[in-house]
Amino acid sequence: MKIYSKMVNVLIIEDEAIARDRLSRAILTDFPELRIVGVTGSIKETVAWLNVHPDTAEIIFMDVELSDGNCFEIFRQAEINASVIMTTAYDTYAVKAFEVNSIDYLLKPIEPESLKRAIERCLDKSRYSDTEKIRHFLQQEKQEYRQRYIVKMNDKIVPVKVSDIAYFYSEEKNTIMVTFEGSRYIMDFSLDILSEELDPKIFFRISRSCIINIQTIESIVKHFGSRLKISAIPEPDFEMTVSRSRVDDFLAWLEGEKE
Repeated sequence: MKIYSKMVNVLIIEDEAIARDRLSRAILTDFPELRIVGVTGSIKETVAWLNVHPDTAEIIFMDVELSDGNCFEIFRQAEINASVIMTTAYDTYAVKAFEVNSIDYLLKPIEPESLKRAIERCLDKSRYSDTEKIRHFLQQEKQEYRQRYIVKMNDKIVPVKVSDIAYFYSEEKNTIMVTFEGSRYIMDFSLDILSEELDPKIFFRISRSCIINIQTIESIVKHFGSRLKISAIPEPDFEMTVSRSRVDDFLAWLEGEKE
């Protein structure tokens, strides 16, 4: 790697502790010319950091799916003038979009050689070029959301319309789909992937373990620890609660203020 005359400031945007610690350790160990100046884990936290520290970060590692939504929302709420490296744990439409638009990305778990190449590219180009590409991508991108899923039930293959799905939840290592009729199916997709494929006007991820359709909500009550408890139809066999960190966004979503 080339030797650079000054330290380069890095912001890490990552909500998973293991991935965040692994990336931080790799940067501190293998890239002495980089200095970590900030670590955030949500859209809200990142926007606040960027507003307080404008133009401080020169390289940003940005996880696609954060605790309170998709990272692209950050570009809509804050001014970013830095080289950006997207990180994602799954190869989805986002990766294809990055490739088409020449946006740097890394698949998790991040390989040392891939990290080295991405950092070298960032150090050798204008810090403004990435954000210009991403803004262009956001302006051009017309997201097409899932209309149906194909699920297996014994020896049958069953097509399920997205409009018929009440909620998804994770149980142990399985992702379960529940329809308004009360049918339950095991999915081949994680909640992270589903979050990207579903229309955010209709579906909301209320916690790490549950995504709901707005039509499933019967009532909402305040719950312990500043959370919200949802009564849903069909009735879930688990406690359906909105995580404390997502309450504000959830209420805005209900009122139609958040896409």
